[in-house]
Amino acid sequence: MTAGGLEIRPLGPDDDLEAELDLRRRAFGPLTAAILPAWMQGLRASMEAGQLFGAFAGSRLVASARYYQVRQWWHGRCMPMAGVAGVKVAPEERGRGVGRALMTHLLADIAARGFPVSALYPTTLPLYRSLGWEVAGGRYHTVLAARSLAALAAADPALGADPEPGSQRQARGLHRAGPAEAPAVVDVLGLVHRQLRHCGPGTRDASLVSGWLEDKDRFAYLADDGFLTYRWASDTSELRVDYLLAASPGTAREFWQILASHAQMAQTVRACLPPDDPITWLAREPEVTTRRSENWMLRIVDAPAAISSRGYPAAASLSIEVELADPVQPGNSGRWLLEVNGGAGRLTPAPGSGGTPGRSGMPRPSGPAGGSVLRLGPRGLAALFAGVPMATLRIAGLAAGGDPAAASSLDSAFAAQAFMADYY
Repeated sequence: MTAGGLEIRPLGPDDDLEAELDLRRRAFGPLTAAILPAWMQGLRASMEAGQLFGAFAGSRLVASARYYQVRQWWHGRCMPMAGVAGVKVAPEERGRGVGRALMTHLLADIAARGFPVSALYPTTLPLYRSLGWEVAGGRYHTVLAARSLAALAAADPALGADPEPGSQRQARGLHRAGPAEAPAVVDVLGLVHRQLRHCGPGTRDASLVSGWLEDKDRFAYLADDGFLTYRWASDTSELRVDYLLAASPGTAREFWQILASHAQMAQTVRACLPPDDPITWLAREPEVTTRRSENWMLRIVDAPAAISSRGYPAAASLSIEVELADPVQPGNSGRWLLEVNGGAGRLTPAPGSGGTPGRSGMPRPSGPAGGSVLRLGPRGLAALFAGVPMATLRIAGLAAGGDPAAASSLDSAFAAQAFMADYY
């Protein structure tokens, strides 16, 4: 693809990855010698998958970006998601439309490969918003004193449970995990997300997980229904927990007790957890602080496929006409009938809308919207998909029209506390 004098294309074996690495240093700072080999290995893997793109001015690489194949979870169901990462433009080329041209090309490739949705962590919002991404959720960090984990709160004896917390440490199959168990880790993470009906987090492929497990400074434990991985901070006064996910009380308690065993050295534990993680209720002393440390953005790439792939609350019921306007992905535009029932959703052409088949294979509706039809652009659709309430969307100018009485039905159908644990 050529745009404004730029050539935008996937990087191949004949391209110099040192130029990409130079861009990375200039955009995000230096890479340490310890992580450089893994970084280069990841670049080569993205290049071989055709998912590392560069923008060239002549022979000079002036911008690059890549995306990962991720399975994103929504209310117990997963769908393919393209996780965009490493978007960078040479300092001397910024403000000239290079980033927009690169991201437009990347989005077209993501759509051509059939991804229903895409997500990214933004360094700047205006560029991504102009192409239809919108803030959808956060990445949360929970900080607590390591000593507070020494004795967790007992289960409520009124429920007939054993009041001694230690007696509930019954994590099945708990053991140290090694690189060969990467497929099992992916399966267990999916099991936890499915059982806990998480919204937003993703699971990567086994090859990337294997890289985590090969890191000798990262300690990983796998159980039948949970996964824990953590490392020391540089001064050993803090433990950094990248994942602590458990689907049962026994596994959750045993993971926290493993961390508590380091309390003689570590003063604090900093964990990347869901915002409603049980640790707030498990901790005996109220020394738990959770904050949203990063925002991530979502883009609905194929609206019918995204709606049908997502999970919904089983009790939610909805049937409403919506008018979508998406100039960047015109196959999403037009009038649609949005239906949610029994935990499943559908987006089909509204009765009488006519239209021709779009890229997704569904007829693309057309025709003017009536005053009573809810109108959404790509940003409003992405935010609604991620559980942002209708009242918020209207005040932010991301939704218009429609029957205000339907807002509660929409809020119930798309209810979510969207979060991510992974960072890319």
